[in-house]
Order: sequence, then C-alpha cells, then structure tokens
Amino acid sequence: MIDSSLELLDYQEITIKPLPPFSFTGTFCKPSHFPTPDINYGEKHYWQTLLFKDEFYGLKIINSGTIYDPQLSVKVYFDSSKNTNPDFSSIIDELSFRYDLFSDLSEFNEIFSDADQILSPVIDRWIGMRISTPYSLYEFTVVTTVLQNTTVHRTVQMMNNLFNNYGKKIIFDGKELFTFWSNEKITTVSEEELRSIKLGYRAKTLHRQANEFQEINENNLRKIVDSNILMTKLLEIYGIGPATVQYILSEVFHKYDLLTHISPWEQKIYSQLIHNEKLTEKNKLINEIDKRWGEWKMLAIHYIFEDLFWKRKEEKIEWLEDLINY
Repeated sequence: MIDSSLELLDYQEITIKPLPPFSFTGTFCKPSHFPTPDINYGEKHYWQTLLFKDEFYGLKIINSGTIYDPQLSVKVYFDSSKNTNPDFSSIIDELSFRYDLFSDLSEFNEIFSDADQILSPVIDRWIGMRISTPYSLYEFTVVTTVLQNTTVHRTVQMMNNLFNNYGKKIIFDGKELFTFWSNEKITTVSEEELRSIKLGYRAKTLHRQANEFQEINENNLRKIVDSNILMTKLLEIYGIGPATVQYILSEVFHKYDLLTHISPWEQKIYSQLIHNEKLTEKNKLINEIDKRWGEWKMLAIHYIFEDLFWKRKEEKIEWLEDLINY
C-alpha cells in the first residue's frame, strides 16, 4: 500500500514569463483528459505533484498575467529536512518543456486565425493554448497503457489503484494529492502483485515497461528533431503502438507535424468536426487534415478537440456522448 504521507511546508516562489500569446486555462486544464489524483485546478490556480530527480515536490502555479502579457507565479514546495537546496532552475526548465511554455505559435496563429473556417473561431477562443502534459515520458506511458481497450471508468479505477499502492500522498498548500512512483519501484514488484490490484493483462506491460525505462534517457529523446526518427525510437518501447505514439509525439515531445494513425473513436469525432458526417474514410481524413493544416496538423487537431470537450462541459452533445464509453 501507499507510503505514509509527506507534508511539504517550505517553498520557493519563481516567476515564469511564457512566450505570448498564452492561454493559462487552455494549457493547464484539459477537459478531454480523465481525472487523476495528482493534479487539481481552479480558475487561476493549478496544483500538481512532481517526482523529479528522486525528490518529491508540490507545485502551485498561479496565473498572474494576461494572454498577451503572460506571467506564471510558481510556488515549488519541498521537503527541507531532506533537501535544503533544490535545483529550482532545473525544475522550472522541466515545467517549461512539459507545458511547452516557450513555443512560438506566431506562424500558426498568423496562418489560421482568419482564413480557416474550422480552426479560426477555435483559435479566437483559445489563442495561446499549448499541447501539454504534467508527466514525464515514463509517467505518460503508464497513462496510455491503462487507457488501452477499456472504458474511462475502468481506466480511472486502475490509475487510482496504482496511486494507492505505489504512489505517495503529498500535502502542500492545503491540498492532498498523490505523486507518481518511479519506474524503479515497479521493477521491484512482481507481475502477479500488479495483477492483484486489478490491472489485468496491463500488469505484464507495466512491468516490462518499467524495466525498459531503466535504460531510456528522456532528455536524449528530446534532442531528436526529426519526428519520424523519434517515432521509430518510441515504437521500440514495449506496449507503444501506432495510436499511443501519436499521443506521445504531440503531448510529451510537442511534435505537431506527423499524423500517421487515427483511432476509430477519434475518426468518428474528426469526421463530424471536419466533414459533418458520421464516418469519413480514414486515409481520406488523414489527407484532408494534412492538406488543411500541414506541419501544424497535430496542434490544429488538439485545438478543435479540446474546444469540443469544453463545449461538452456547458451542453450535452448527443453524437459525442454516444462515442464516449464510460
């Protein structure tokens, strides 16, 4: 079961100025994602835990700027009894990468803000939104593994079981959140034990991935510029297939130029959004997306996808409800 909780009382506050324009809500709050107990967000505040360089942190990120003059106030909570001199600079660099804070979207905005019938109104609503993740590559791979071939309800159940058994509860700024576990921790756990917490066949995948990540250097992968080369490297990891690698390329590595696969349920969503029809043939859809949005295709898809799920928070969308399996 979970280790005893850790309360973090000390913090260092650091200011980050993302490259404008910047949407705080669009970047940190993703309604299409299922809930996990390691993050929490409000209108102008975002909390998350962080396991970084074998140390546990709590982060409170505050929106203290505007879209065109953005500023984030980041409180980094830490355990001063174990770590009196955290590497705050590296933590901020890590956050900046994961949330794509310094990506220059000016070309994307210039090309599509006025001329694209589908994308222009979405950019108007969400200008400055980034594709982002709170997770490392290993952590994101765990998330995608428990998402495969099941309902959202079952995925949430599996993630909660993992956090309860292998995570750690962090208390900071009045919040109680879980933190991710290290891949090393799962290497010490048997596949049978993982199966005992109702992970099913994913127990084998998670166990094997944890061992493979002993040899994987995420920072080296971040240096690979060519999306196709990076995709080839990622597909070597056990359990990562054509659908999963698309999510990893865009959300973890912020590669927006490559689309080679669309899952069946996304195919139906994009068919509705792009052609206003129930089902467009997959290759035709991929070609249309490439023709419309070129090297920005994955960012464009992210914008229209998240915009749809923000609308769903306000109103029931019948055709979408039929596609979402809870």
